[in-house]
Amino acid sequence: MSEKLKVGILGGTGMVGQRFISLLENHPWFEVTTIAASPRSAGQRYEDAVGGRWKMDTPMPAAVKDIVVKNVNEVEEVAKEVDFVFSAVDMSKDEIKAIEEAYAKTETPVVSNNSAHRWTPDVPMVVPEINPEHMAVIEFQKKRLGTTRGFVAVKPNCSIQSYAPVLTAWKEFEPYEVVATTYQAISGAGKTFKDWPEMEGNIIPFISGEEEKSEKEPLRIWGEIKDGVIVPADNVKITCQCIRVPVLNGHTAAVFVKFKKQPTKQQLIDALNNFSGVPQELKLPSAPKQFIRYMEEDNRPQVSLDVDYENGMGINVGRLREDSIYDWKFVGLSHNTVRGAAGGAVLCAELLKAQGYITKK
Repeated sequence: MSEKLKVGILGGTGMVGQRFISLLENHPWFEVTTIAASPRSAGQRYEDAVGGRWKMDTPMPAAVKDIVVKNVNEVEEVAKEVDFVFSAVDMSKDEIKAIEEAYAKTETPVVSNNSAHRWTPDVPMVVPEINPEHMAVIEFQKKRLGTTRGFVAVKPNCSIQSYAPVLTAWKEFEPYEVVATTYQAISGAGKTFKDWPEMEGNIIPFISGEEEKSEKEPLRIWGEIKDGVIVPADNVKITCQCIRVPVLNGHTAAVFVKFKKQPTKQQLIDALNNFSGVPQELKLPSAPKQFIRYMEEDNRPQVSLDVDYENGMGINVGRLREDSIYDWKFVGLSHNTVRGAAGGAVLCAELLKAQGYITKK
């Protein structure tokens, strides 16, 4: 019998569910054994349930084609088959909250890509290189849920990945005011150009809820655990605009920063190139060797050249220069469905396993 942990994918037929399945092919620690989706997909072979809607560049892994899809609402039935689950369900926020807690109460850890629990005070929202210590709040959550091993952990929104790690790397220089505009790929909406032809040659200056997430979620990541809950930081003001652009994968951010201390350009670049965290120390399977790289060329980073850096798990930064109103400005790029979604959640699960929170049932 395999020593790998048995994984279930909740919402496995959607774009992020498909990304989970493609990323977990040949994973050294985890094996997808169960896929759950809406009742209309339940009972079908995974290949048949997805049909012509496979959206990844790589072929569907052979190992999942014949898995019979379960009804995601049959919580006990799905939970008994797995050691933990990744959640990418497409439901209302209240429904997602309820179903993720229902899985947790079956003593099944839930690592979620969804936003529903990002502001539940005792649910950790983690970028493993930035705030791995927040996983400790799980012990308080388990007391609330009445579980011994079941809990919910989440990763933050895809939009913040191209600038929050950068600002974290610059923490010693005390950034305190940030203006960011994000140029976000259509896969962030679960779409391809085939699904969304009106995005070709088009820009939409509105993504529902995205600006609020982009302004507030970094503060929660930079917060601390007090009295069993995560208290957000309040020492950085962030304002954002989020724009949908005709790009398939890759969120780009144009960012302006004011600092309390006055770093040199070289100090800022060195801080980026040298920044690493627990995933790099532990050599977690999905961790990029270099989390952030600075690119000297004036025309980089570019989506077409750089989005897959470190298998999509690294952050690209370029065009760092002094600003006439703010202190410094830069351009960041991250892969929104890898680092920003499924890949970020897989790295969280690897961290949780390394910390002892996810084990065999």
